[in-house]
Amino acid sequence: MEVEMAASISPFALQVSVERHRLANGLRVVLSPDRSAPVVCVAVYYHVGMRLEPQGRTGFAHLFEHLMFQGSPSLAKMELVRLVQQNGGTLNGSTRYDFTNYFEVMPSTALELALWMEADRMRGPVITQAELDNQRDVVKNEIRVNVLNQPYGSFPWIDMQERAYSNWHNSHNGYGDMADLDAASLADVQAFFDTYYSPANAVLVVVGDIEPSETLVLARKYFEEIPATPAPAAPDISEPRQTEARRFSRTDPLANRPALAVSYHLPERGTPQFYAMGLIHQLLAAGDDSLLHHELVTRRGYTGEVDASLNFLGHMHNAQTPLLWTVVAVHDDEVAADAIVEAMEGVIAPLRETLVDAETLERARTKARASLLRTAGDSVYPRFGLADLLAAFELLEGDASHVNEIDARFAAITPEIVLETAREVLRPTNRNVLVLEAGAAS
Repeated sequence: MEVEMAASISPFALQVSVERHRLANGLRVVLSPDRSAPVVCVAVYYHVGMRLEPQGRTGFAHLFEHLMFQGSPSLAKMELVRLVQQNGGTLNGSTRYDFTNYFEVMPSTALELALWMEADRMRGPVITQAELDNQRDVVKNEIRVNVLNQPYGSFPWIDMQERAYSNWHNSHNGYGDMADLDAASLADVQAFFDTYYSPANAVLVVVGDIEPSETLVLARKYFEEIPATPAPAAPDISEPRQTEARRFSRTDPLANRPALAVSYHLPERGTPQFYAMGLIHQLLAAGDDSLLHHELVTRRGYTGEVDASLNFLGHMHNAQTPLLWTVVAVHDDEVAADAIVEAMEGVIAPLRETLVDAETLERARTKARASLLRTAGDSVYPRFGLADLLAAFELLEGDASHVNEIDARFAAITPEIVLETAREVLRPTNRNVLVLEAGAAS
């Protein structure tokens, strides 16, 4: 057992109490007490996401997320949902690049119930052919609604990753190919569960109004006897260094305005350069005070909004690299995509040429800290934002307590590191430009 207590870095830094344990079956348990409200979040993260699923079974991680809500030998279909709601709670699950998660936010008096339900889910669902067929149709309909029949439905996430990445694990469509989904069998379902849904491939996180020692006793009671298989070998998800600029285009038949996405490959997670890009993101594209917003929206009027991210399916802290820093703009027909790219380059180039001043860098740190605190304080699912951060650091860096280092990692970034990072990451030969033509324009 390891205990990490918050050591103050700055009055506004994210600092939380973190306890880490490992059960006999390999399940990692992370506990973080916060007694400011009688609420608890129980979350289980399995280290399998869209880019970790096996070839020939695209979309299977997402399909399996659906299947894990279909009941167990102890709970009938939808009974888990009913129990959560009857006890004043809420729940959800999601499939991301590197993990699939399931969580409940409950009154702290229902902590034991939540732990029992997640342990029951981990023991295995009851999946019949009828349930598999039903949920396969649900997922396929989700693809039709959210992607195929939606303007900008695959833009920029699916469109850009298919073009900017060369490694199949990163480039394939995580929603899934219809043929792969149709080919999924009950044997595939069992094999996927046996391979990836082992306690040794999972993290249990409990955040909120808890007594850690009592919570650990409950975790052992409900989870420790679940049989485990060894965690699967991690696939190679690395990408080669990009050495030439790339430009792509496609027509969206449902879009009535053209759009542009510009992506750069990010440095490795956890490195100073990765955190430098977090600060560069704040300077260039986060908020109405950002440099790109000033140039593209306020000064030139090329677009009404500049959107940017370091992770299509989350934020910079809850995904493994490779990742892309992507800037997106929907614009009018009379604005040429090349004009936007040229204007962006005019804003970016100075970062490759001169040191940022101390005041500018501190403003970026302040914005990054504010963004992190908003993430941790998720207002939709109380306590989940912090649970998500803890689970991500435990899965991806091997230590949930690293959340307490985030502020220090940003603080360690100097103007020289920003300059070095901008020269490597924001060079034109690391750039991917995707032009989306408006097929529905009148």
